Amino acid sequence: QVQLVESGGGLVQAGGSLRLSCAASGRSYDYYVMGWFRQAPGKEREFVAGISWAGGNKYGSDSVKGRFTISRDNAKNTVYLQMNSLKPEDTAVYYCAARSGTVVVTPAVDYDSWGQGTQVTVSS
Repeated sequence: QVQLVESGGGLVQAGGSLRLSCAASGRSYDYYVMGWFRQAPGKEREFVAGISWAGGNKYGSDSVKGRFTISRDNAKNTVYLQMNSLKPEDTAVYYCAARSGTVVVTPAVDYDSWGQGTQVTVSS
């Protein structure tokens, strides 16, 4: 497994931006698909975005497309989630996840390594 540590969450006003980071350590990071998920109170964990080691990416719901950007720096073993034009409905705990392989998939059960999560709160 890969050990993952998220950072960058916090409180921001609607319309603001945050950049989440996820540092990976452990087994070879290059061959892992990295994903970001979020979970709001009372809701299921939701796929936000994922990126393969080669940089191919996929985004979840239409609500984040065009506002969120996932990227990775393999030299730093780090994946990022740039979140712009944040809305109150983006409020959630954001989790970084990893799965071995080359294909970005959306189900949370297909990811075998998880970070501890970072809280993002967007005020109106």
